[in-house]
Amino acid sequence: MTTGLTPDQLTDAMPFARALGVRIDTAAPDEVTGRLGWAPDRCTAGGLLHGGAVMALADTLGAACAFLNLPPDTSTTTLESKTNFFRGVRDGCVKGVAHPLHTGRTSIVVQTDLYDAAGRRVAQVTQTQAVLRS
Repeated sequence: MTTGLTPDQLTDAMPFARALGVRIDTAAPDEVTGRLGWAPDRCTAGGLLHGGAVMALADTLGAACAFLNLPPDTSTTTLESKTNFFRGVRDGCVKGVAHPLHTGRTSIVVQTDLYDAAGRRVAQVTQTQAVLRS
């Protein structure tokens, strides 16, 4: 499915993601990429990027990926999201890559892999999106 939406338009459709500073860089049904920069106001104790901010990046990229794989006249909402964290981020930015694992009639499953500026895995998120009929 092609929506004709630019990466900026996809981000603008999610005001929380825009307010947090999430950027979608590329968007296609088979892959969505984006990033979130480290900033003091996005941190928890010790200057680590807050896990919720990392999860919000993954949720945004995964939702965009699911949206780009929807059948006509449907919408989506997150049913489940599972995150494994592997390391903290103290500077730079987190880059994410989302790929669909399953695009079915009633659900879409997306995996988002997140990396720090050095290319080390920060987290992996798997989310299930419901396909909602109009």
